[in-house]
Amino acid sequence: MQAKTYIPMITKLNHVSVFVLDQDSAYNFYVNKLGFNLHTDAAMGPGMRWLTVCPPEQPDLEISLMAINAGMMFNEESAAQMRALVSAGTFGFGVFECKDLQATYEELKAKGVEFTKEPTREFYGYEALFKDDSGNWFSLAEAKAG
Repeated sequence: MQAKTYIPMITKLNHVSVFVLDQDSAYNFYVNKLGFNLHTDAAMGPGMRWLTVCPPEQPDLEISLMAINAGMMFNEESAAQMRALVSAGTFGFGVFECKDLQATYEELKAKGVEFTKEPTREFYGYEALFKDDSGNWFSLAEAKAG
């Protein structure tokens, strides 16, 4: 009897969404402040826009900067609730890595990025916390050597 070779059904994540209050402002924040690359900026029908950016060293991961508008995903009531959650900093979260946290922190702070926690050594690593222009918050961690 021959052993069956397992082939994983899911092989990677290539798109993830960050809900934003304004796509033009989010474009400016992610591209001009964080230094991400624009991947796609395309009209998707009346009042809809597909806007994705990529971290410079991870071009196969597209971050979709999704406007919170009534339409296909949200009715007006749920869109208003989502905008309130994002604005309050209670919805979005992610972890970004960098090679030199202190230098990256200083550079981003000089560009006007709002940090809610300065670089701090924690039991799990070296990190700082910041918010995007919509209120989503992120951990910025120094990549571990090795």
